[in-house]
Amino acid sequence: MFELSAEERAIVEVVAGFVDREVRPAARGLEHAGAYPAELIDRMKELGVFGLAVPEPYGEASVSKVCYAMVTEELARGWMTLAGAFGGHTVVSHLLAVFGTDEQKERYLPRMATGELRATMALTEPSGGSDLQAMTTTARPRGGGHVIDGAKMWITNARTSGLIALLCKTDPDAVPRHRGISVLLVEPGPGLTVSRDLPKLGYKGVESCELAFDGYEAPPGSVLGGAEGRGFAQMMRGLEVGRIQVAARALGVGRAALEDSLRYAQEREAFGKPIWRHQSIGNYLADMATQLRAARLLTLDAAERLDAGERCDMEAGMAKLYASEAAMQIALNAVRIHGAAGYSTEFDIERYFRDAPLMIVGEGTNEIQRNVIVKQLVERHRI
Repeated sequence: MFELSAEERAIVEVVAGFVDREVRPAARGLEHAGAYPAELIDRMKELGVFGLAVPEPYGEASVSKVCYAMVTEELARGWMTLAGAFGGHTVVSHLLAVFGTDEQKERYLPRMATGELRATMALTEPSGGSDLQAMTTTARPRGGGHVIDGAKMWITNARTSGLIALLCKTDPDAVPRHRGISVLLVEPGPGLTVSRDLPKLGYKGVESCELAFDGYEAPPGSVLGGAEGRGFAQMMRGLEVGRIQVAARALGVGRAALEDSLRYAQEREAFGKPIWRHQSIGNYLADMATQLRAARLLTLDAAERLDAGERCDMEAGMAKLYASEAAMQIALNAVRIHGAAGYSTEFDIERYFRDAPLMIVGEGTNEIQRNVIVKQLVERHRI
């Protein structure tokens, strides 16, 4: 169960070493400066991290989704921003690998595997979040291609990505609505403006932006898979990977908070003994470790099902729901264990507490995850 090959174990160990030696010592300073981690991103390229979801013959180090989740956890343990910097990229890699035409795969995947070309996806709009079918961004046919008008927001890596998987309406009048939705592969150019970086509570260092499309001309061959009307189903498949990735990010944040708390609780003394020996603190640590273990098992189970080619929308939703809520609770308990030090910007605990809420609302809110879970429960257990 959850077994890795020798090569995959080596990849996880290399990423863990990179996190310990290079990421953790630099993360706090970069975070407080709001600086883009260009050098760390370049090191991730050198390590082949951006190619982990790119299959042969387009990439050289494609790994199982279980390994992918473990790598994500390691990166988020160091700094959640770095896990986000390749999260959307790997979802687009998956979309291209599963649904792309041969020409689309050959055009994009080799460069995505090296990190030369980075990708992101654009779903959310200013007037709506989780109700993707209510989007207003349109792509109208013209000259074999499409003209795009509309706006997207909260698009991570929007300034640094050279490829955007854009969810939009190619037939606004389609009934049901999902039949009029397509994914277009969009590159920066005239008619596409990255208007501003949106300020955030946490998740610093990586940009989250508004995009404006005003008469943007997408050339022929831009529709993912070559046929319109399949985009909603394609993106839902992609979000299975995305939700596993968000769950793994939550594991990394929760693990960092637990490890820091375990260390602090053994070093810090109160009333003549290490604070972990006080029952209230010990109970926090026990609960944190239990929640983290349960979250990891859910996440790796969803990843293993995806590797086996099984449907895992319910399992990915469960993993994302539980892991994100666990990370939030673990981060809060870490603040309690550290006391005033947990509230200080001289420690990393406050960063974990600011980063954790993103996983609750990102990649489909947890309220939406519950809707997905219950629908699948009923579907799989009809009376």
